[in-house]
Amino acid sequence: MSFEKEEQTVNAKIKLNPNHEVFKGHFPGNPVMPGVCMIQMIKELTEQATGKTLFLSVASNIKFMAIINPEINDIVQLDIAISEVENQIKVKNTVHFEDTLALKLNATFKIVA
Repeated sequence: MSFEKEEQTVNAKIKLNPNHEVFKGHFPGNPVMPGVCMIQMIKELTEQATGKTLFLSVASNIKFMAIINPEINDIVQLDIAISEVENQIKVKNTVHFEDTLALKLNATFKIVA
């Protein structure tokens, strides 16, 4: 994994483990990265960047554009723009592999701690 933070932007590359348990159930013989796992990665990377514990309160403008098969595309790039407004963290995110856009997401996280 690589993690680069510059001002209010995070760029991270994640290597997926195609043998992870989540892919055995989603779906057997045809693994697909679950959307909830992508959102969790965004949350965890945002927590790492801000040093704050977060809770997803609003997810808007979620667009799943391509399926991520970890056996074929095991490296994903996440680009996150972060802003803090009134005790909340707002993010604009894209997830892609190679030249393919897989997810666009705007979200608001409440700061827990």
